[in-house]
Amino acid sequence: MAYDISPTARTLTVLELIQNSPGITAEQLGDKLGVSERAARRYVAILREADIPIESVRGPYGGYRVGRGLRLPPLMFTPTEALGLVMAILEGPRGADDPVDNALGKIIRVLPESVARSTDAVRRVSARGPDPGARTPDPEITAQLVSHSTACRQIRIGYRRCPGEEWTMEVDPWAVVVRRGRWYLLCWSHSKDAKRVLRVDKVTEVTALDGLFTPPSELDPLAAVEEHLALGWKYPIEVMIDAPVEQVGHWIARSMGRLEEIDADHTRLIASTDEPDWYATQLTAIKAPYRIIGSAELQEAARLLGQRLLEASSGA
Repeated sequence: MAYDISPTARTLTVLELIQNSPGITAEQLGDKLGVSERAARRYVAILREADIPIESVRGPYGGYRVGRGLRLPPLMFTPTEALGLVMAILEGPRGADDPVDNALGKIIRVLPESVARSTDAVRRVSARGPDPGARTPDPEITAQLVSHSTACRQIRIGYRRCPGEEWTMEVDPWAVVVRRGRWYLLCWSHSKDAKRVLRVDKVTEVTALDGLFTPPSELDPLAAVEEHLALGWKYPIEVMIDAPVEQVGHWIARSMGRLEEIDADHTRLIASTDEPDWYATQLTAIKAPYRIIGSAELQEAARLLGQRLLEASSGA
């Protein structure tokens, strides 16, 4: 612990240590504070003078503990602890006007600004509906990524795509995004000179660099990640839709691909998929004429789906 912190900060830290480790001794408090055992006892005395019931028990199993009747002190979280709380809540099922989400908002509002800024940044850039196969990333690494993202500081990261395949890269960490329980780092890779979406659970280390960066103007991190995840699969997709892009946006989720305006009455959908049958089913949400260009597999899947729907309606 730093030796130049104020006596008030040390006193509050003593209270936190006693709450978290009942039975902690004066010697142990001194070690954690970087002060003598005598000084640690003096901080305990200050707490007692403030009517905080600190009890002490003698003997080999004794130490300090908080007695009954303590009024709750101000919340004191480290950035990693605060982000860990957000991570736990985001991974649970949530609905509209979720009381847990509302409670989290109240906690964030009373956190120190430096901690709240990073924590709230992740809470705001998240898509609901957890994926059962999602892996929880390391809270310490996640906290570092979020902190450097909000500070617009360039970083060097270690990245392990699979066992035995690991490398380092220097990136501008634009945002940490949570989508269906999976954590992604949206960044600009200097080695590839391109935008990248990386899995946070595959980041092995983070080192801050001296350089700063400016994120793209009007950046929508969640939309950028969802568009990225819709591309790069086996079968490329291009769909021409006879409707304005704003209207198509109500029918097609952002995770389905990128929408491009052709003119005031026509829109292009660019995407890819590994499952043409599934994607053809999703296209039925479009309430306007559309044409599939390329991807013979998707065209065939759409033809068979249309045939089945026609047979089902005829049978009815």
